[in-house]
Amino acid sequence: MSGKQRPFKKTLNDPLQFVKGVGPKRVMLLQKLQVESVADALHFLPFRYDDRSQVKKIAELVPDEMVSFTGKVIDAGTVRMGRHRKLFEAVVQDYSGFIRVKWFQFSESYMAERIKPGKELIFSGKPTQNKRGGGLEMIHPDTDSGPGDDSSAESLDIGRIVPVYHSTEGLHPKALRTIMKNVVDGYIHLVEEFLPEKILKLYEFPGRGEAIELAHFPPVDTPVDLLEKFEHPALRRLIFEEFFLIQLALAFKKRHQQITERGRSFKTRGEIIRNFFKLLQFDLTGAQKRVLGEIMTYLEKEEPMNLLLQGDVGTGKTVVALTALLTAVDNNCQAALMAPTELLAEQHFLNIRPFCSALDINIELVTSTGTAKEKSLIRDRIGDGTTQIVVGTHALIQKKMEFSNLGLAVVDEQHRFGVLQREAISKKGLVPHVLIMTATPIPRSLALTLYGDMNVSFLDEFPPGRKDIETRLFYESKRENAYALMRKEMEQGRQAFVVCPLIEESESVDLKAAIDVCEELQNRRFPDLIVKLIHGKLKKEDRQQIMADFKDGKIDILVATTVIEVGIDIPNASVMLIEHAERFGLAQLHQLRGRVGRGAHASYCFLIACHALTDEGKARLNAIVKSRNGFAIAEEDLRIRGPGDFMGTRQSGMPLLRVANLLRDIKLLEQSRQEAFAIIEKDPQLESPENEKLKTMLHQTLGDQMGLMKII
Repeated sequence: MSGKQRPFKKTLNDPLQFVKGVGPKRVMLLQKLQVESVADALHFLPFRYDDRSQVKKIAELVPDEMVSFTGKVIDAGTVRMGRHRKLFEAVVQDYSGFIRVKWFQFSESYMAERIKPGKELIFSGKPTQNKRGGGLEMIHPDTDSGPGDDSSAESLDIGRIVPVYHSTEGLHPKALRTIMKNVVDGYIHLVEEFLPEKILKLYEFPGRGEAIELAHFPPVDTPVDLLEKFEHPALRRLIFEEFFLIQLALAFKKRHQQITERGRSFKTRGEIIRNFFKLLQFDLTGAQKRVLGEIMTYLEKEEPMNLLLQGDVGTGKTVVALTALLTAVDNNCQAALMAPTELLAEQHFLNIRPFCSALDINIELVTSTGTAKEKSLIRDRIGDGTTQIVVGTHALIQKKMEFSNLGLAVVDEQHRFGVLQREAISKKGLVPHVLIMTATPIPRSLALTLYGDMNVSFLDEFPPGRKDIETRLFYESKRENAYALMRKEMEQGRQAFVVCPLIEESESVDLKAAIDVCEELQNRRFPDLIVKLIHGKLKKEDRQQIMADFKDGKIDILVATTVIEVGIDIPNASVMLIEHAERFGLAQLHQLRGRVGRGAHASYCFLIACHALTDEGKARLNAIVKSRNGFAIAEEDLRIRGPGDFMGTRQSGMPLLRVANLLRDIKLLEQSRQEAFAIIEKDPQLESPENEKLKTMLHQTLGDQMGLMKII
């Protein structure tokens, strides 16, 4: 096949090489924008619109307002600005006045031909005030043929609302607009509607093809403010559609699990639980009691629990998790607690073991350390049911690990425990109950998108007596002030954490920096105090000894890498000093701060940052200083970083959102969820004729990404 010959009919999956104006070079440039097919191009919407529908007189122009005007070129030519710089300048006038237009990046031969004296052209751009007092000028305006030229009637840049797309180097915005126009004109008739008629009428949405066409090339009478705010019915429909498909996939998965998975129905509040509550030396908060009630209700059902428990730092998730683990043991089942790192698994093990010992329950810690023989013996004890509670990392669900009778899996911190993992730990057709816990507050919009197939419970109350934590930001030059405040706390008999960032890509460099910080504190700043360093490279026994010594007050200052984000409870620690705070995410900083303020004493979090912060960096750190509300901080984190990076969701199956925004469009998200779940409730397999196109679209767009290929 030579050139762009097409021996087949058009489809939305056509590669862009078949579109007029797209050659091999532009195909590669468009790929950089993740636009490879016609369908990709149709959903590659403008991020801004310039209203060039009104052509004004030169005398009516005002600074910094996007405008178009028609004028005759009176004079034009290249002007030298020193030895190596030059600009192309023209004087343009109409009957009302004149204006200077300038280009600093140009082809001299092209401009000499294009901007000739005597030519009448249309210019579009934002006028600015000349700094030397010479009236208005316009820098790098777009130009188009004047009114006497028939080609201006077809212009994509003048006399209309002009779409502005994200572009890439080598692809001029005008060229990209032309490509998009050719795509829309050549393929929009192939776009099929898949939303049910009932939804279109209820929300007053336009058809799919009409919405896409308007989003790319709005009619001249379209209210630009509605487009800019994403409130136009066409854009609202496309946002709804994006959310709706995701929610439909989540509803489909959830319903499939309900129909196909069978678990164990637990009896709750048995003897072990009653004895456990007698061991507790404090009363549960109202929120803990409420959440435990919700969990027990789920555990009593044969349908396996699939619950996300969100709780801010310090709200007492560990007690809730342990109650659930013990409930499984009370029902002659095994229970597993999975943590993201070995250090956190060790901390959970050390916190839980005293209760298990008092209740005569066998608990085992599974890590990568130990001899092959020791690991084999541990696997044997888990396999024959001798071990009742197992604590470890994701190694717990590897092939070699076989449980005798696993009834509950508690997954701590940022694990997306999906269908495949559930299958990996299921035994004899029975699926264990699953409780996922996170101390990283997830904004409601993200929770509905990422965890929308799960039930969600919230721990939103702190134990009584918790002191507020005062957070302060210190730049490097004010480090001494932070140390002075830290010294005051040490003189009161308190303890302190000093946290250094540890990023995987630069682990050896970061670890060296943490060692240097420890030596600096011990030898120069606090020689009279005991300073120790803990990090993930230490042997398990050494880590456990350091943590035990810190808990017993034998260590004054603990220098640590980010391994201490969760799971540590040291009531006497009143200072959290965080080095290079700008290198941490907001949610991470909030979790680190939550390691102090657990006793009866006032507590402090000191953020040490470099001076060379961007405005965004300053805004991020100031958000932590001003707020203790984990959900408010999470919203800000999501706004700054976007859903792709928040909590590492790029690796967690976060669907790509081309139009929708999780913060801006929360109402449409909730409406789409309501409609999607209602459809699956009535038609679980999407088998009815009216849902046939829905099923096809779901399979095509999200089937592989959201794990639906096997079940749809």
